[in-house]
Amino acid sequence: MVGPLLRYDTVDENGLWRGAALIVTADSGSSYEPFPVLTYQWDPEEIARPSPSTQGSHSSYDLGPHPADPHATAMAGPSAQLPDTNEAYFGDYKGKGNTRDDQTQHVTGQEIYVYSGNGGTFTFWRFPIQIQLGTNEICIKYRINGGIQLSFFVPALHQNMRWAAHSCNGFSAGVNPDDFRGPGFKSGYDPMWIDLLRKHVERPFHVLVGGGDQLYCDSLTREPEIQEWILAKSSIKKNFPLTGEIVSCIDRFFFNHYCSSFRMGAFARANSSIPMLNMCDLIDGFGSYPEELQQSPVFKHIGTRGYFFYLLFQCFINPLHDKLDDRTGMHMFKSLILGAQGPYVGLPSHSFLSYLGPDVHILMLDCRAERKRSQVCSEFEYQKAFERIRYLPPDVKHLVVQLGIPIAYPRMVFLETALDSMLNPLIALGRSGTAGFSSFVNKFNADAELLDDLNDHWTAKCHKKERNWFIQQMQGIARMKSLRISFLSGDVHCAAVGVLKTLVRGNGGKNNRTIDVPPETDYRYMINVVTSAIVNTPPPNGVIAMVSTLATKTHRTLHHAETDEVMLPLFTKEPNGNHRLQNKYIMGRRNWCAVSCDPETQELEFDIRVEIEKGVGVSFG
Repeated sequence: MVGPLLRYDTVDENGLWRGAALIVTADSGSSYEPFPVLTYQWDPEEIARPSPSTQGSHSSYDLGPHPADPHATAMAGPSAQLPDTNEAYFGDYKGKGNTRDDQTQHVTGQEIYVYSGNGGTFTFWRFPIQIQLGTNEICIKYRINGGIQLSFFVPALHQNMRWAAHSCNGFSAGVNPDDFRGPGFKSGYDPMWIDLLRKHVERPFHVLVGGGDQLYCDSLTREPEIQEWILAKSSIKKNFPLTGEIVSCIDRFFFNHYCSSFRMGAFARANSSIPMLNMCDLIDGFGSYPEELQQSPVFKHIGTRGYFFYLLFQCFINPLHDKLDDRTGMHMFKSLILGAQGPYVGLPSHSFLSYLGPDVHILMLDCRAERKRSQVCSEFEYQKAFERIRYLPPDVKHLVVQLGIPIAYPRMVFLETALDSMLNPLIALGRSGTAGFSSFVNKFNADAELLDDLNDHWTAKCHKKERNWFIQQMQGIARMKSLRISFLSGDVHCAAVGVLKTLVRGNGGKNNRTIDVPPETDYRYMINVVTSAIVNTPPPNGVIAMVSTLATKTHRTLHHAETDEVMLPLFTKEPNGNHRLQNKYIMGRRNWCAVSCDPETQELEFDIRVEIEKGVGVSFG
């Protein structure tokens, strides 16, 4: 049905790489005597690296076989320097073959959950993987029950990892995926994933970081069993009974949607060949809706089951099986940080602090499970994360904080105010069902479609105080630990880089010149890399122009804390090389980000890979 999927956890103090694989099997027609077995092997002495083809161009490439993809066939693509399909498929490295030096491990699957629906029962099998890192970067070859061989890479013991970051892996309602399907592609979902996989073949990534919206779940509103609830007025919706039929419908949706999305196309090849590290996914804006909707039985159950299936499919965690205990040695995943009980999801937040090399760690802060209109995260969640950071080894130089939503980004306060107004004529027309205006309102509560997104933002009025406090706390940690801290975000369907830094005040004289504190000595210097979306459509040009204009505005929100905030005019050229005369702060094209550590300076390099032409599957960095 699904998989294998790979998940990365961390590397422990003994240099042991920890992760897992997951498959979902249909019980009908399957035999579990014995249980499924994962076999993985590697040669500690082999320096494994697939080499890209030296041929000038190809007119097609092969995604290669995949155990769960029903459409695993050759797919045509753009002319470019591509891997030779006789050498390696995406997801499989053709090394020197088995030798006497190979290390081999066999792992019996752990049955962690059984889904039962009208189509039968389906079992989730988890396979813990542990690899002792050594002097070389190595390729791990693996297969389940003697099936198709796949592979992934782990770094050398003292090597900082190469990793890829992405977000927004789907299309919003009303977007035609075929508009993003270039010549030869079978899906508009694939082009930028093919680009990422091509870079992986050239120089393998060790981790695939999902920054939110790995799965778009808003299509739940089209399920037939909940139409009566969807169409009900707010006064009825808040007390609408949660029937057994609706309960089954919600589980069926999440299970089927995950299965179809995680087993097909280039994305399936990525998550079976680069171990994933994902932050929370739910429906868009969950937690930021009005309290009476969030507390309604149906909507709250959507959140509860959506969070459960996120943990199951993306983190390989079943809280009922694995227990809710993150003390040392008590949970399979050592990177786990459990927060407070989420008000609408029935479980505590799940954050992760993972090793990305001797110099780099990443904090995947769960900004969804505890979210409500008045908070992003609870003080309990923050303090547990801060405490874990304080115990990082002293030689860690860089901490990346994945937040999902940008924390240093142009403000939309005027738009937030307008959309929240009862006098907004577009909202009134949308609620009345007037032709052409229904897309202006949200299907869950008939508020403005963008309002839940704006209320989600750190810079929203309801979150500004918490945002400023959080930034100052991170500054204190950076100063105390001598850490460089960077934020990584997605969500907004464009690329940008914001900067927080020490405010330098002029003397007010005639020559009122200021000189910035050098970044290397400025503990307040933190960049916010925004990479979004790898699949979804960029905002309209008018929105990009508006946001780029807002990017030039001076924000004094943190001046009291001696902190300035600016956006970098990073995008001075189009991907085709032409100079940009405006909109230099925001890039409105599909993108993802390749991250590596400079071996000489130990500084992280964020390479935002921007789609050159819509649907062609080739990027410019």
